[in-house]
Amino acid sequence: MTAPQTAAVMASDQGPGRPLLELRDICKSFPGVKALDHVSLTLWPGEVHMLLGENGAGKSSLMKVLCGAHPRDSGEILSAGQPVDLRSVADARRLGVAVIFQEFSLVPCLSIAHNILFGREPRGRLPGSIDNAQLYATARRVLERIGFDIDPRTPVHRLGIAQQQMVEIAKALSQDARILVMDEPTAALSDRESEQLFAIMRQLKQRGVAIVYISHRMAEVFELGDRVTVLRDGKNVATMPVSAVSADELVRLMVGRLVDQSYTRHVSTTPGAPILEVENLSSSNGIHDINLVVHAGEIVGLCGLVGSGRTEVARAVFGVDPVTAGSIRIAGKRKPGDPQSSSRMGVAFIPESRKTEGLSLIHSVKDNLLVAALEKLFPSRLINAAAANRVVDDLVERLRIATPSVAQRVSRLSGGNQQKIVIGKWIATGARLFIFDEPTRGIDIGAKSEIFALLHELVVAGAAVLMISSEQSEIVNVCDRAYVMKDGGIAGELKRTELSEEAIVRLGIHHV
Repeated sequence: MTAPQTAAVMASDQGPGRPLLELRDICKSFPGVKALDHVSLTLWPGEVHMLLGENGAGKSSLMKVLCGAHPRDSGEILSAGQPVDLRSVADARRLGVAVIFQEFSLVPCLSIAHNILFGREPRGRLPGSIDNAQLYATARRVLERIGFDIDPRTPVHRLGIAQQQMVEIAKALSQDARILVMDEPTAALSDRESEQLFAIMRQLKQRGVAIVYISHRMAEVFELGDRVTVLRDGKNVATMPVSAVSADELVRLMVGRLVDQSYTRHVSTTPGAPILEVENLSSSNGIHDINLVVHAGEIVGLCGLVGSGRTEVARAVFGVDPVTAGSIRIAGKRKPGDPQSSSRMGVAFIPESRKTEGLSLIHSVKDNLLVAALEKLFPSRLINAAAANRVVDDLVERLRIATPSVAQRVSRLSGGNQQKIVIGKWIATGARLFIFDEPTRGIDIGAKSEIFALLHELVVAGAAVLMISSEQSEIVNVCDRAYVMKDGGIAGELKRTELSEEAIVRLGIHHV
């Protein structure tokens, strides 16, 4: 698409009447960064507007302006054709804007119901009290709308990532929003849960709700989207009907270059010695009789439906959750059941939730890259600053971490660069086994390619990789073979010649 064509598409009208909301020439800067540079977005009733761009393109910043979390520096916001000033989240909520951010905003110690209706709880008879019966009844109705069968009295801290995401969705829907923003809402959902969400979205469209949908999954763009806006480096690149563009063109617009989306790698035909051997493993977290092996030089997938026990296997192997039966061997040696021993034996765990479990967001790139390897690099406990700097600089260059400085706070980096830092801190330890739990969750297409290339480099160098992913295409295209889980156990193993999305579903659902 040429520049004049793009401009014409961006200026075109959606149809008769007025849009629900218009953002015109929005600018927003943070110290050292211009996050939004004259960005415009128009939202129409009954439309799913896809918002695409690499991490750091400005999507989240634009949504935070829309929901009142960040004041704009300049530009104009119009509601039903009238200028409005969004100075707070409450202002946006009064306009009917609800946002489901990728980073959850739940209170772990409160129940599902209290989180759904937080700040809007029904009043009880006594001043300052809550009518709990009405609270739970209202929450249950909202949960039923999205097909989430769970007791609304359940504390949020007992829920998994996918269940927490469903609570976030219920919380947004409970506000009867006219404009609903969804930031990667299916990143932690199973296929079945995603289909339930899509059905809800179609109902909302029919009711005239405008939906802004941020996603890195191209299949969702073409299944759900009416129009699509692409951001790059804080600027509008294009806005057009989804029907008028191809996936390859969207990727080119996002990254400014051609990107291989297949992620296919040449698999290992001659793996080395076993690095991880798990025999009859059971844990208090619900997994049972787990048997698997991962050799040097291969990437082995661990897949199945959300809730099947994939993450629980990773946590038990690394020592986060206690083992109740069975054994774990690393390069032939029996492994004690604690994370410190795992690290000393060369095991790395890159968790699903990198922000809460993999990184210290308030610390620098340098501190995060060094933290896991301090004992190995400086056994005398005296840190050599020059040696530490060499290690950090080497990792930043090798992993192509985009940061203005190694002193930069990790919280200010994109999701893809944060993921590289989690991987880098374990590379610094000299790990031989890397356990990846959803390595591409919440990162853009360009960063995905780099992450998979990095996994390939690790195994070529002799490491072993166990990779958990909810995206079956990733398992099929990246892994040498895979184990499929169901109900806390291994349903079967698929060798390279057997590995397909259909075979994964068949084992994960039917267990045949």
